Amino acid sequence: MGSTLSRNRTREIHDHRESEALKQKKSHKKLLLWVSIGVNLGVLGFFKYYNFFLDNFISAFSFFGKEFTGSSLKVILPVGISFYTFQTLSYTIDIYRGKLQPAKDMIGFAAFVCFFPQLVAGPIERATHLLPQFYIKRKFEYAKAVDGMKQILWGLFKKIVIADNCAEYANYIFANSNELSGSTLVLGALFFAFQIYGDFSGYSDIAIGTARLFGFDLKQNFSFPYFSRCIAEFWRRWHISLSTWFRDYVYIPLGGSRGNVRQQVRNTFIIFIISGFWHGANWTFIVWGILNALYFLPLLLSKKNRNHIDIVAKGKWVPSVNDVVKMISTFSLTLLAWIFFRAENITHAWQYITTIFSASLFHVPEIFPIQELLLILCFLIVEWIGREGTYAIQTIGTKHKAALRYTLYYGIAFAILWFRGSEQQFIYFQF
Repeated sequence: MGSTLSRNRTREIHDHRESEALKQKKSHKKLLLWVSIGVNLGVLGFFKYYNFFLDNFISAFSFFGKEFTGSSLKVILPVGISFYTFQTLSYTIDIYRGKLQPAKDMIGFAAFVCFFPQLVAGPIERATHLLPQFYIKRKFEYAKAVDGMKQILWGLFKKIVIADNCAEYANYIFANSNELSGSTLVLGALFFAFQIYGDFSGYSDIAIGTARLFGFDLKQNFSFPYFSRCIAEFWRRWHISLSTWFRDYVYIPLGGSRGNVRQQVRNTFIIFIISGFWHGANWTFIVWGILNALYFLPLLLSKKNRNHIDIVAKGKWVPSVNDVVKMISTFSLTLLAWIFFRAENITHAWQYITTIFSASLFHVPEIFPIQELLLILCFLIVEWIGREGTYAIQTIGTKHKAALRYTLYYGIAFAILWFRGSEQQFIYFQF
């Protein structure tokens, strides 16, 4: 009897020690997690937001009649800092959650963080998806290489023909918006919408295609967002790697859409405001985020935010009238929000919008570039035909003879050379 009690007592002590060790280990892991988050966000905050917070701090003191001076820093923003910061954060958080084992190969980890195709502008890759690929022996696969080259070709077309041409007119119209009619400003917003889409999704296609040449699989970052039928669908198709990052590491930990109405509204605004702030240290980006939150809320509260999961008009050549109306409505809302994204400041954006909704909206536009508008139309037709693939020309012509396929590819290459716009920097390099 005494020996049994002694063994039980010994077991209890052992279990208690194990429990304490587990608690200590978990506490240690949590400390390392917060150190990692603090360091990463601290570096990002210093380089990207130091002057923004300083200027607004000084303005706040001035508003209350107090003078405060501070020295702004001429900080050179490292290219792509927002992207690789979030990529390394996902690594740390996934290890803490037990989804990933810590990397023991420093070279493999460094290659994951600095993988050159997507280093400067994404897609933002998860460690659980990309890191294991560095430990697999590489071998050349002809089919993957062909697919990668096709995606690079389409990405170059998006950037050089669509984005760069649209940029010339968008830049001019936004820079001279106070002198132009509302109808011309609508064209300026339209050109910017296709500039930013062609620019960023074009870069993503080039990055994904280049990675595929080396045998790496990067996640799709855009899925024909301008064919969306509601703003919720748009955000499932636009900058997918960032949207899902915020969903998994911010929105869901906050409670997502599981809480009461007040919590759902709070979480929605938090996620969109952070998304806006991620894009840049300017109030225009924050307003852009708030505007998208306002678009999204009615869908969330009416539980219609998951209504359009499938591809629009799947298996059909022509969409229904209902789908057309929804796509035009969603694109119009997106166009309005892009004005804040592109404007120099809030005042500029407001003046731009008020001019659009003035009587000059019905004037003949001062600028009406037929060639660029036809290029956008042709681009949309190709995107519509190929919308069931991961990029527009992935499956177009695959069932036809080689001569027809190569005619398509050489035609796109010729269009890149013939219709190329003046060289423009990638927009998302600044983020």
